[in-house]
Amino acid sequence: MAAPGPPNVAVRAAEKRGYGVPKEQYDRHGRPPSSQGGGGAAVADRRGGRYWRQRVSTTLELIRANPTGRVALKIFIAVAGALVVTVGVALIPLPGPGWLLVIAGLGIWAVEFHWARRLLGFTRRHVHNWTQWVKYQSLGVRLVLGSVGLVFVATVLWLSLKYSLGIDLVARALHYLATH
Repeated sequence: MAAPGPPNVAVRAAEKRGYGVPKEQYDRHGRPPSSQGGGGAAVADRRGGRYWRQRVSTTLELIRANPTGRVALKIFIAVAGALVVTVGVALIPLPGPGWLLVIAGLGIWAVEFHWARRLLGFTRRHVHNWTQWVKYQSLGVRLVLGSVGLVFVATVLWLSLKYSLGIDLVARALHYLATH
């Protein structure tokens, strides 16, 4: 019988305070005790991603079992998500992964906040529906949608350059055309 390590101590302390913690304990490699002999099932679980998902889930449950850990986790998730969303919003008008970062920040927030989980589900559902709708449209409709998107991105880029850096590209282009 193995000596109880820190996770068992944390589980006992959490149970003593009245917090629900899963009873199943994993070895130091993240495998359930029953899979130590064969190894085949544990390797298959690792390839499928269930291994890491279970490990992260158990770690989050242990952190949430402690009141201080719960508050610290909530603050960390809020700050990390806000950082990713802020960078994503700043990159939206520029070519690059702006919207992808905003959605990734929502995914970070969704770990701890129910409103973010609902908003992420809403976003994923509507993006999927939109892409399915666009796929079945004619080439002319797709060209119009692409043109509208490009005009929107150009307008946002022009406004952000004009009001954040004071560079008015339209005025400079009109001045150049008038003088040449």
